[in-house]
Amino acid sequence: MDLYHRVTGTGPTVVLIHGVCHRGHAWDPVVPLLEDRYRLVMVDLPSHGLSPDLPTEGDPLEYMVDQLTTLLEDIVPPGERAHFAGNSLGGFLALEMAARGHAHSATALSPAGFFRSDADWRYTITVFHSLQRVAAKLGRHIPAVSQRAAGRAVMMGAFCARPWRYPAEAAAIDGEAIITNTVLDRADRRAFVFTAPVDEDVPLTIRWGRLDLVLPAAQRRLAARLFPRARIETSADGHVPMSDDPEGVAASIAATVERGLARDRELAPAP
Repeated sequence: MDLYHRVTGTGPTVVLIHGVCHRGHAWDPVVPLLEDRYRLVMVDLPSHGLSPDLPTEGDPLEYMVDQLTTLLEDIVPPGERAHFAGNSLGGFLALEMAARGHAHSATALSPAGFFRSDADWRYTITVFHSLQRVAAKLGRHIPAVSQRAAGRAVMMGAFCARPWRYPAEAAAIDGEAIITNTVLDRADRRAFVFTAPVDEDVPLTIRWGRLDLVLPAAQRRLAARLFPRARIETSADGHVPMSDDPEGVAASIAATVERGLARDRELAPAP
């Protein structure tokens, strides 16, 4: 197995996918709220955390999908289909896994993939590059800065509506990771294309933060058109909502998973 991952809890399998410059720890605020009901798999995407780097050639997103598909063969019990939840880049991947028939349900938090124009794309990339410059200036001071609420406001304010809630250790990891991350250098708007419509029997939830400073708000209308059967939610959160509102995020994931399980019960043959 190439992708590093952690597993906790028991029950139906839910794969949790982080966004650019994060790693599996981004889900730490949510995990305690779900692990008593579900078997959670927190993945480090290629070139993130403890997973190997992306190949130097080829489409990075296609490679990530391939790696997630391979991972399913090893982590999902026979006869079961995994549920997916993802944030940002992870939200795109969760929806794409559903589009390819690999997901029992998908919950996408502020998902990438709905760029309406080059201007939308440039805006988002500019936000990330600006944060890279800030992190580079902080340099070796990042661990100390992340210990203070004011420091986390500077480091995580573009991502979170309530950055002081973001765990200090996680902020230090993310601050250092954004300096060295190479996925942003390989990013291409043209690669963010969903390969097929999602089967109508697969429950989808797309949750947007009203205070998202990374993705332009108008993208939400495009998401509703591309996924007309998705349940659309709006919350008072930022782009990375897991620490802003862990209870709300956990509730959105659980509700989507339960819709999929209810569908199973409807289709089960009568005893």
